[in-house]
Amino acid sequence: MTPWKHAVSSVSKHSGEARDYIHLHDWFDETKSLTGDWTHRALRHSAWGIQQAIDNFGHTVINSKGQHIPVKLLAEQHVMEDCGFIPTVQDWLRPIRQHPQPWMLKVGVKTVTENLEII
Repeated sequence: MTPWKHAVSSVSKHSGEARDYIHLHDWFDETKSLTGDWTHRALRHSAWGIQQAIDNFGHTVINSKGQHIPVKLLAEQHVMEDCGFIPTVQDWLRPIRQHPQPWMLKVGVKTVTENLEII
């Protein structure tokens, strides 16, 4: 779904106007600019992302009717609409752990620096 459709869905559940909620839904989906496809969801569409939304927007959004709508409910709705459930970060990472790419397992070369005398 697009952020606008999520915002319209929020109106149907919580009243108000789509503009009351669009900033939250834009935030969830702004990571799409990084990948251009559904994989962007791994960055914020999780229980951790929901908590990050609360930390970012506060505990409530005041809609155009003056109602305090819990950000947690709006964020959960967004993730549920896109994923069908609220995944954990581990749910997103499990496939990577099961089938890591070789580059993911390499340990970088350690650099050794000489003790430099500071004058």
